[in-house]
Amino acid sequence: MRFQIQISPCLLLLLGSVAPATLSLCGLAAAARPGAATAAMQEQELDRVTSLPGMPANSPEFRQYSGYVTTDEYLGKALFYWFFEATDKPDEKPLVLWLNGGPGCSSVGFGQAQELGPFLVKKDVAELELNPYAWNQAANLLFLDSPAGVGFSYTNTSFEKDPPGDNSTAHGSYTFLVKWFQRFPQHKMKEFYIAGESYAGHYIPQLANVIVDQNKIATKQNYINLKGIMIGNAYMDGDKDLLGIVDSAWHHAIISDKLYSDFQKFCNFSLEVLTKKCYAAIVQFNALYNIIDIYSLYTSRCELGYPNFNSSFAAQIGRTSSRFDLLKIPMGYDPCTQTYATEYFNRKDVQKALHTNIPGAYSLCRNSIGRAWNDSDMTVVPVVKKLAQSGLRIWIYSGDTDARIPTTSTRYTLKKLGLPIKEDWSPWFHHKQVGGWTVVFDGVTFVTVRGAGHMVPSVMPEQALVLFKCFLTNHNLPSKPF
Repeated sequence: MRFQIQISPCLLLLLGSVAPATLSLCGLAAAARPGAATAAMQEQELDRVTSLPGMPANSPEFRQYSGYVTTDEYLGKALFYWFFEATDKPDEKPLVLWLNGGPGCSSVGFGQAQELGPFLVKKDVAELELNPYAWNQAANLLFLDSPAGVGFSYTNTSFEKDPPGDNSTAHGSYTFLVKWFQRFPQHKMKEFYIAGESYAGHYIPQLANVIVDQNKIATKQNYINLKGIMIGNAYMDGDKDLLGIVDSAWHHAIISDKLYSDFQKFCNFSLEVLTKKCYAAIVQFNALYNIIDIYSLYTSRCELGYPNFNSSFAAQIGRTSSRFDLLKIPMGYDPCTQTYATEYFNRKDVQKALHTNIPGAYSLCRNSIGRAWNDSDMTVVPVVKKLAQSGLRIWIYSGDTDARIPTTSTRYTLKKLGLPIKEDWSPWFHHKQVGGWTVVFDGVTFVTVRGAGHMVPSVMPEQALVLFKCFLTNHNLPSKPF
């Protein structure tokens, strides 16, 4: 979720038993492979979450599972997942994988517990609250902590010997999916979508690309029925994202005319090494975002402070130096849910209920992963364009009060795709009010969410659920008040 690391040469951005009839949906019919089907049912039952500390008594009756899938036995890598069946008719609903970014941030701790999952953390860490706009009303939801070392996922190999990166993360997540479908074969033939936010602007297109390529050579058993991707406030292009951050800050009256002029005169963000005067402008920029929330410009900062993410914010990638520290800015969100989530997932009874197994404390984000990051593509625009040409459904959405990956950055990036416009810029409505704006390109749909920050489902949960449902059904958002 939260975007934490320095990127590129000039960027630091910023389920119970399975009914025999159900098994026929997955190509593992009991009559054909009784041993495999039985083993899958047993593994599912071991991962079944039967109770959860603080879970509301009036919780809907849907099944949930959590546990580990080993993705590399030699290196000792295992990825942690938390899966929720849809609240109604799960056999008829699609399957959606949710990924938060960072790199190094937990999809369980952010996406599930603070945004779109069925159970949200409350100020009183002894309790959870039901999310009336949970996305498992529309789909079966799978949250994944990736790569190994994030959240409850783990690796037995040091990052020095096996550094994380874009490529290894994509292939590790693909291996997870292949093995997860073997454990949950009843979901294998469902329509499958990937959604997420922030640095998942890298994770999602890269994972989708691996799936598309592997599907060409995969056996029927390992084929993944990928239909589309949806990314919110997506980091996708180094130069354009950085340019958009500065332009957006000026348009939102965060930086002065003088500072904006300094950026224009002294900063060429495509260069390997920035000038001293450019760096001086960046230092001034950082200071301004120390006093407001860059992830949601018009919400209050948390007076309690924010959780310690285990290390300095000056995480690096490759050749990038700490000279461009835009992501050194403290992360925040009103009203302090990061702190509540950190406390909740560090409870031993919670970890036992979720079948977790990590040494030491749980952290929402691990900056040591960002510091060790081995590769990060400067841009994923060519990958997105390839996926669009392959026929995948692609929706990009943007909360328009986010200053970390602002709408301005995303519009600059989408322009690089060079796709013709099918339906030009127009409002969409949520009840009587404008919910945002949308433009449909040939292969990509772009949607803004008015008044939402970086974590759209947290700030505008009802609008986010409408957006999600329209994406799944491939229907346009409401074009008139209703």
